[in-house]
Parts: sequence; C-alpha cells; structure tokens
Amino acid sequence: MPRTLRCSVQRMKVHSKIEPDTLIAIVNRFDDISEYRTDLSPPEEFLQGCARKISKSVQVPAHKHIGIVRETTITQESWIIHKGSVRVAYYDIDDSFLLETDLHEGDCAILYRGGHSLEVLEDNTIFYEFKTGPYFGVDADKENLNV
Repeated sequence: MPRTLRCSVQRMKVHSKIEPDTLIAIVNRFDDISEYRTDLSPPEEFLQGCARKISKSVQVPAHKHIGIVRETTITQESWIIHKGSVRVAYYDIDDSFLLETDLHEGDCAILYRGGHSLEVLEDNTIFYEFKTGPYFGVDADKENLNV
C-alpha cells in the first residue's frame, strides 16, 4: 500500500445529477503538496493520478511496471495547467450542463465520464493532457455534444 499523508489540497468533486453516485470529474487545487504520495483518483477509476513534492535528497529506486491485462470501456483524461488559464464546462451523462469552472496554473482536473468543453482564457496557455489509451483518433474516440 502506498504511503499517503494529507497535503493541503482543495478538491472539487463533480457528480452526476442523474446518478448522484456517479463521479464525473475532480478538480485538484494545491496550496501545498506533501513530500509523500497523495492519491488524486479513487482507486476504482481507470485513470490514476497522484501528487508529490520531492526534495533534492529523495531517490526513487530503479523499478519497472509489470504487464497486467486491463480492460477499459471508457476514455478518461486529465489536464494539468502549466501556464495560463482555461474555463471548463462539465456535462452530465445525459449531456445536460452541470457546471463551469476556471482552471489556473498548477490545477489538475481529472475527467472520468460525462462530457466537457474547454475555453482558453489567456494567450500562450500551456496544459498537459493525459488519456487512457490506446487512443484511436478523433473519429473513433469522440462524439460531439449538441449543446
């Protein structure tokens, strides 16, 4: 089991209005990150994320991840805002609007299900995007919402 201690993180969890137990997304905003691993995703989700502040003296032992057969039925993604800001709208599992929020430098949003849109608010915004794979391209992997 990973060693996990609390860090100062504000979490905004977005749940479905249709199925209140269904998690749509989590937005993580950090005031301070612990030197120990802080898991950002519930363990049952396909896309897993963690945060950790690492000091100069810390060494991670050489290791590799073993092959495990995993089967997914959904593409999940996350965004880490490196520079600038974006506005994100979240949509429920029936495509109805849920809420809108702004993400700023250092924020991490993890999208589990439902829909979303993104509007860039500042020139030269840079963000990293990670998805469960393999990714088969726009035509096979995305469906536009009629909103």
